[in-house]
Amino acid sequence: MVRLDGSRFEPAHAAGRVLVLYWWASTCPFCAATSPHVERFWRSYGGRGDWLLLGLSIDRTEEAARHYLAQRGYTFPNAWVTPEVQRAMPKPRGLPITLVRGRDGRLLMAERGQLFAEDVDAIAQWL
Repeated sequence: MVRLDGSRFEPAHAAGRVLVLYWWASTCPFCAATSPHVERFWRSYGGRGDWLLLGLSIDRTEEAARHYLAQRGYTFPNAWVTPEVQRAMPKPRGLPITLVRGRDGRLLMAERGQLFAEDVDAIAQWL
């Protein structure tokens, strides 16, 4: 899958690493409340190479996702969910959705709805 910055994300990149998936939309008020915490977490831990974060925008257009991220200065890695991506990684019901997969492939966290700072900070226990 191609990230919004033009780089590629391949599932093999996540092998042996913690993977955080965060589905969001620019029109979602709960996403608007959660995304600043995700960004802060990314800025705190993003330099570590032993984990990956991927935001997955379900906006109607890629341009809407890009505009939203740029307007807010968000730098965490994101991709726009194309129909192909949706088939490969179907979004669970609700928004936002945050999943954390452990280094061994087990699901460590699955949250639907707004996360608060302490919820996002708790992800650090698995990094």
